[in-house]
Amino acid sequence: MRFIAMNRARRNKVALAAAALGLGLLTMTGCGYITPQQTTQQYSASDGIRADLGPLELRNILIVSAGENKPGRLLGAVYNSSSKDVKLRVNGAKGSQTEVPVKANSYTLLNDSTDEAILSTSGGAPGSLVDIKVTEDGTNVDKTIKVPVLDATLKEYQEYLPGSATATGTASSTPSPSSSAGHVASPSPSASTSGAGH
Repeated sequence: MRFIAMNRARRNKVALAAAALGLGLLTMTGCGYITPQQTTQQYSASDGIRADLGPLELRNILIVSAGENKPGRLLGAVYNSSSKDVKLRVNGAKGSQTEVPVKANSYTLLNDSTDEAILSTSGGAPGSLVDIKVTEDGTNVDKTIKVPVLDATLKEYQEYLPGSATATGTASSTPSPSSSAGHVASPSPSASTSGAGH
């Protein structure tokens, strides 16, 4: 009888230890249950913002400008999931406006020199957020979004700053120097500053 009593006592201790271990594991993993998982939340992992407007998806949208009353170039990508060509109309500060054509089931990269979208004024100092109104031309659906304004402090944005020697020089020196002798001199500072006004 004494042997059976010891086994019961030993079994109770093992059961208590197992329960304590289970409770400990449960409380340690419980914080993962109540804490939101970052992978389930959408966010812009870049300098620009994201927004959806009807069939249009705007990704990494930002404005590059030298100042509040200076021209600003819109950068980012616009995806069109519809079966027809559409235009994205962007209205900025002080009546500034630009349009971005996007082919059906395709996208437009605003970083390409062929698709420059320039606002006559950025409406905010570099480092600020400005309101722009975006309108999908086909359905007249519109939305006001806050977009960051950046300047040429970061090297990757220098070539996109409207009116800068870097931006003009980059656009004019696209052809290789060997293809045409006339393009070799175009990136010079004097040539680029004279063409910066248009």
